[in-house]
Amino acid sequence: QVQLVESGGGSVQPGGSLRLSCTASGNSYDSYFMGWFRQTPEKEREGVAGISAGGGATYYADSVRGRFRVSRDNAKNTLYLQMNALKPEDTAAYYCAAAIPTKVNYGSAWRSAHKYGYWGQGTQVTVSS
Repeated sequence: QVQLVESGGGSVQPGGSLRLSCTASGNSYDSYFMGWFRQTPEKEREGVAGISAGGGATYYADSVRGRFRVSRDNAKNTLYLQMNALKPEDTAAYYCAAAIPTKVNYGSAWRSAHKYGYWGQGTQVTVSS
């Protein structure tokens, strides 16, 4: 099992930046594929970025590619999401999640929330002028 706690959310103006962190505790964090998801009251949970267990492969939704960067430091059991050039439509609760790699390592499977077995509690990001 792995326990996940997000931090770093907040309010920012359009064009600004935020860095989210997700700290893991428990067993074998470095064996999990990690994803970042976001959700608003109007939409289903959306996968925005994913990273392989070793960090060598990263994946992004089209809506954030070129603006967001996912990374991980397995020595610190921490996942990051650097968000730049933020837009009002990025406003959402952001969640990190952990998945067994074989469940997500094909096509766009990493974007499917139901393939992840462990979730953090979420951190709110608000982009507004």
